[in-house]
Amino acid sequence: AAGVSSGSGALSPFDRRLKRKQKNWAALQAEPAKCDYLREEVGTGRSPQRQHWGGMGVMVITFPLALDVGSGRGYIAQHLTKETVEKLVQVDIAENALKNAVESEIPTLNVVADEEFLPFKEDTFDLVVSSLSLHWVNDLPKAFREIHQVLKPDGVFIGAMFGGDTLYELRCSLQLAELEREGGVSPHVSPFTAVSDLGHLLSRAGFNTLTVDTDEIQVNYPGLFEVMQDLQGKYVLCMGESNCSWNRKPLLHRDTMLAAAAIYREMYGNSDGSVPATFQIFYMIGWKFHESQARPAQRGSATVSLRDLAKLDELASREKQ
Repeated sequence: AAGVSSGSGALSPFDRRLKRKQKNWAALQAEPAKCDYLREEVGTGRSPQRQHWGGMGVMVITFPLALDVGSGRGYIAQHLTKETVEKLVQVDIAENALKNAVESEIPTLNVVADEEFLPFKEDTFDLVVSSLSLHWVNDLPKAFREIHQVLKPDGVFIGAMFGGDTLYELRCSLQLAELEREGGVSPHVSPFTAVSDLGHLLSRAGFNTLTVDTDEIQVNYPGLFEVMQDLQGKYVLCMGESNCSWNRKPLLHRDTMLAAAAIYREMYGNSDGSVPATFQIFYMIGWKFHESQARPAQRGSATVSLRDLAKLDELASREKQ
């Protein structure tokens, strides 16, 4: 992990050394599996319409060598089979997470390294996956380029990361309360990438045949204080998801918190008195170019006009004749 980036500024919004400490601490907590709801939900790929690693069981492709970027305790590995992946390399910035990785039927190799500085040769892996890790990367375009570089031609990258609308209810309530009580706002939730930027970033990194999809996981709580407590005690601290932005604010005043709780319930409260917390997930798939891949036809080579689609049956019968 010698490549861990440091220094504050617009180009490095996150303290990666602090993030490493947070993830190492989280990996040593008692019964960490109880804290992994979100990672398990995404890692299992339960949604049938999602063609990410959770749907690999229906693929006829076998990947001899795969890489899991930001693997944590192996949330993806436990849901893969030998029929789809023959060998898996797990990479994470936190050595404690790798030491406490869950068992998998696939032979695995653990490597401590930063997602932004992958220590592998070009054209090494047939498959690269990443689940809920890349949102803490300082240089996302560089991370995508690194992933593209280590993929073999015709290799595929399948990833998932938190989207821009994650915890929007909490973020908006805190901002309004802080503006009212303290005359300004500070970031309390990590910044996330917008879905409109994701396809462009993947394309610039060299990926083609792109697919970008979104999903939402919503969890209901009694109120804002329960949201904050559960985020700190379960999804954030135990998952190593504490805010590591350089410009993070260390604490919130009690008056601001009470005002935020009232705003949260008023703006987003459910009819049963609970409040929702939304986690937006972006799923992405991109392939590295190879000569054997299908290509779009040359412009102007079509033999049928779109205006003739209404006459499709007539054209089909004419072809048979």
